[in-house]
Amino acid sequence: MPIPEDVTGDEIDKDVRQELQSLPKTLADDVARNLVMVARLIDEDPEGAYAYSKVALRLASRVAAVREAAGFAAYASQKYGEALAEFRAARRMTGNIDLWPVMADCERGLGRPEKALDMAGAPEVHKLDKAGQVEMRLVAAGARRDMGQLDAAIVTLQSPELASNSLQPWTARLRYAYGDALLAAGRESEAREWFAKAVEADKDGSTDASDRLAELDGVEFVDALDEQADDEEGSEDNPGEDGGDGFSSEPATAEAKEAHDATEVDDATEVDDATEAEEAGDGTKRAEGEAGDRG
Repeated sequence: MPIPEDVTGDEIDKDVRQELQSLPKTLADDVARNLVMVARLIDEDPEGAYAYSKVALRLASRVAAVREAAGFAAYASQKYGEALAEFRAARRMTGNIDLWPVMADCERGLGRPEKALDMAGAPEVHKLDKAGQVEMRLVAAGARRDMGQLDAAIVTLQSPELASNSLQPWTARLRYAYGDALLAAGRESEAREWFAKAVEADKDGSTDASDRLAELDGVEFVDALDEQADDEEGSEDNPGEDGGDGFSSEPATAEAKEAHDATEVDDATEVDDATEAEEAGDGTKRAEGEAGDRG
């Protein structure tokens, strides 16, 4: 896999760099550069990130940071079975419990929400920090919804963290999940309230709460540039029946049309009268001429 020249490998976290010190320097640099590419692409190009993670995994499969990166790349690409295997391997190597919520979410992705709920009730959850516990609550609520238990999902999300006015990294996502669960249960007015609260907390646009809120309010966004282009195109296609000056020769209303038709009739009558008079005059002149000739 080609790697841009500006990627040196020094961009990775110092803890990961320390893990790579067990490798020969040239190899460590190659692995580091591939891990940088994984981090760069994982949000916008998950498949690209996955490809780079496979290279790093082939080079250094015994490094826990590499297994973890490979797990997240597979997770982002919805390869949940592969992701779960990598997360388990990383956990065995380090004993770290931080990956417990994402491992449970992999179980959901594999169609095993009951297993995810079992993990949500396991002793390991108590060892998680506050952010990890919130993530576990989100996964558990998602598992309840997978099982059609909407009311239980709503109750699962009700927590001190949800009620708190303090803005934390997880606040927007927690409020959004609560609003979404309320909406799924048909509680639209409450859902709107929580989507609005999610918008307040979502400073970096990590959710589409603003779009959901607008949808509930019946707001439809129109691209002004596209609308202007459509208007201009319509003007070119239908410039007017007169040939392009913007004015039509036809009357705009039925009353005007009748007046227009009457005017045309009067004009025609005048033309006919004038023609008859002219023809009568010509006949008189011819008669006088003939009389003169006979005399």
